[in-house]
Amino acid sequence: MTREVVIIAAPNGARKTKADHDAIPLSIDETVSEAAACFDAGASVLHAHLRGAENEHLLDAGLYRELLAEMSRRAPRMLVQITSEAVGRYTPTQQIDCIKAVVPQMASMALREISSDFSEAEVARQFFNWCDEAEVQIQHILFSNQELQRFFAYREEGVIPASHRCVLLVLGRYNVNFQSDPSDLEPFLQNRLDGLDWFTCAFGQQEQQCVTAGIDQGGHARVGFENNLHLPDGELASGSAELVSSLADRIRESGNDIADSARTAQLLGIRNP
Repeated sequence: MTREVVIIAAPNGARKTKADHDAIPLSIDETVSEAAACFDAGASVLHAHLRGAENEHLLDAGLYRELLAEMSRRAPRMLVQITSEAVGRYTPTQQIDCIKAVVPQMASMALREISSDFSEAEVARQFFNWCDEAEVQIQHILFSNQELQRFFAYREEGVIPASHRCVLLVLGRYNVNFQSDPSDLEPFLQNRLDGLDWFTCAFGQQEQQCVTAGIDQGGHARVGFENNLHLPDGELASGSAELVSSLADRIRESGNDIADSARTAQLLGIRNP
């Protein structure tokens, strides 16, 4: 049965630099340029990171607003998801404050980070309820089946609203040399994932094989230089847009369609596209 698959492009992440690949975008200008290329290749969402003067990971509301303004000007049809990733630099309170200051369309948040140092779940509950009121769509990042179970428990307890159904399943985070394998999806599939808008991402040269395994099971995909620099045949990719294009071709060959940004907003319940 044909269905529409959403592709999120993650062109830089928090750690890689030009030493890893010349096409890693570090400035806002470079990030927007690569995002536009990824959009043309089939991605409907940019997963956005910021970097500082020393290429360090930043959570900065002012710079996020600048990036969003540039995206609105140069890639206006592409949805933007800002990261709240801590990378050992930011506390949950700082992560929350950044999202509240920006009020983006979309943001990603690792469940392990938002719940790491709260003595009471009420802080997380208040934040996630604020996200619903402010129409900020949260993608909950989950690194293991245990974290997926915690996500379900938090929804049962009302800490996470039932309306939060978008998750990213990270495959193979602790595998040797960060090389994921399609079998890393299997523990997650022990759960009933219907009712969730679930995505996968994966590390290393089997990135496409891994996310394709997720697509075949009903999921969506995130690809890009944040997690992998190589095409499925092992050749070094020229940029994240080439990874997106290769995956888009694979999706079409399997008989599915690529969701454009308007359809992605509908599928994910984004209320302010």
